[in-house]
Amino acid sequence: MAEKKDEHATPPNDDKVAAGTSDMLEDQAEDALTGTPEEKVPSDDPVMAALFEERDSLKDQLLRALADVENMRRRTERELEAARKYAHTGFARDLVGAIDNLSRAIDAAPADDEAPSPEALDGLFTGLEMSWTEIQSTMERHGIKRVDPKGEKFDYNLHQAMFEVPSGAHEPGTVVEVVQHGYVLHDRLLRPAMVGVAKAADTEGSESGDSE
Repeated sequence: MAEKKDEHATPPNDDKVAAGTSDMLEDQAEDALTGTPEEKVPSDDPVMAALFEERDSLKDQLLRALADVENMRRRTERELEAARKYAHTGFARDLVGAIDNLSRAIDAAPADDEAPSPEALDGLFTGLEMSWTEIQSTMERHGIKRVDPKGEKFDYNLHQAMFEVPSGAHEPGTVVEVVQHGYVLHDRLLRPAMVGVAKAADTEGSESGDSE
């Protein structure tokens, strides 16, 4: 007599089967990453053999990827260090020309125990002028500009007021004296210009002095 089929039996749930398979694969991947010793592959189970082979392949790919990332990190660190170390190579190469001109000007200067001749003084001044011209040209090539604001309106973004000068010939707030020039690198301030700024003349003081 045939066995009666249980009509109330629960049919297999595909989602549960898939979840169980996924959990098994995750456990195997975790074992591979944590260095679990190699398990013996069942020779009579082709499905498990394929899973083990795929696991070993993924583990090998992961190790290679980690090695590539580490090599890239080290290479990036070396490149950043070289960039920091040699960032001013171009500027230094251009600056040595000005240094050479300045050295020649110093060599042309007369010794302490010699009376300066007109030729020696001319050579000194020429060398200094060439050095200054070369330095200015080098700075401009590298985006460094000199701030010379005499006669301009005071700008707190570029100037630093050191004192005020009573003046009737200039509008208040005008830069009338430059104590130290400033410099900018492209659009970034390297050093503000230290200046004296005009203010309104003290007419009351002068009138009271005249009346006395």
